[in-house]
Amino acid sequence: MNILYEDNHILVVEKPINILVQKDNTKDLDLLTMLKNYLKEKYKKPGNVYLGLVHRLDRVVGGVMVFAKTSKAADRLSKQVANHDFKKTYYAVLCGRLKNNGHLENYLIKDEKTNTSFVKNEGKLAILDYEVLKIINEFTLVKINLKTGRHHQIRVQFSHIGYPLFGDARYNKNYHVKEQIALFAKCLSFNHPISKELMEFSLDLPNRYPFTLFK
Repeated sequence: MNILYEDNHILVVEKPINILVQKDNTKDLDLLTMLKNYLKEKYKKPGNVYLGLVHRLDRVVGGVMVFAKTSKAADRLSKQVANHDFKKTYYAVLCGRLKNNGHLENYLIKDEKTNTSFVKNEGKLAILDYEVLKIINEFTLVKINLKTGRHHQIRVQFSHIGYPLFGDARYNKNYHVKEQIALFAKCLSFNHPISKELMEFSLDLPNRYPFTLFK
């Protein structure tokens, strides 16, 4: 595991792709359990280890995440998320040549049976801003400032406007087997839950196609 930062209150890590953040009914190994085991071994802690989950990433998406090591830190970070003071910046490669920066607002509804979200005239409001960074061939690299954290939000909203993410098995009709989704949680910033200091973390883009086209 790539540990980016750790103190008595928070743990910042790089989430690997194709790893669950939290256990589900597949019973596959998840990041939360892995990190609890890491803390248990590092500090020789008996019994259960507390680690608070304050935000999530889809299983297929990698990038920077923060976890809370105390309930007080978890509560304060969760309030920052609710107040939109918790800044998450994603990079994605879209299929198509999207030429202008933009702002997307849609209402999303989640189908629990299929674990799929749809744009509707009702549901939960989903908001994001995006900046076009570069266009190569028929691909566009965008920087996304996520304002809300809805289920599959980025994937659904860009698919809805006709620019699905490369490698998105669920929302890109031209997906090919074995493609990895080109979505990455590159940057994260928040105020430290105890010291109030502004904390900022950033990762390099993955060294895999199609991100390598833009390096």
